[in-house]
Amino acid sequence: MPSESGHRLYVKGRHLGYQRSRHTTRPSTSLVKIEGVDDTSSANFYLGKKVAFVYKGQKEIRGTKIRVIWGKVTRPHGNSGVVRARFAHPLPSKSFGASLRIMLFPSFV
Repeated sequence: MPSESGHRLYVKGRHLGYQRSRHTTRPSTSLVKIEGVDDTSSANFYLGKKVAFVYKGQKEIRGTKIRVIWGKVTRPHGNSGVVRARFAHPLPSKSFGASLRIMLFPSFV
């Protein structure tokens, strides 16, 4: 029987915060640091990939308390492998530092 490692269809990431300038924040665009990605060229692989913020809600809806906010990686941000992502609903600010899942689909390889 094969081990459970290596069966994940996503890469872990962290929600760093919103895209911002000195005075204004843009909640519609989130900055995401992807595990193991340290430069722009390797970040380009993740462009167009789906991002999921999975969390637990208070009450049960359709038989589960687990909720998901979906987004998409749009472009790199800087030279350190951070990417920008747009979500269907902007992520709540309580998710700063929280774990995200960067799905390995859609794949164009």
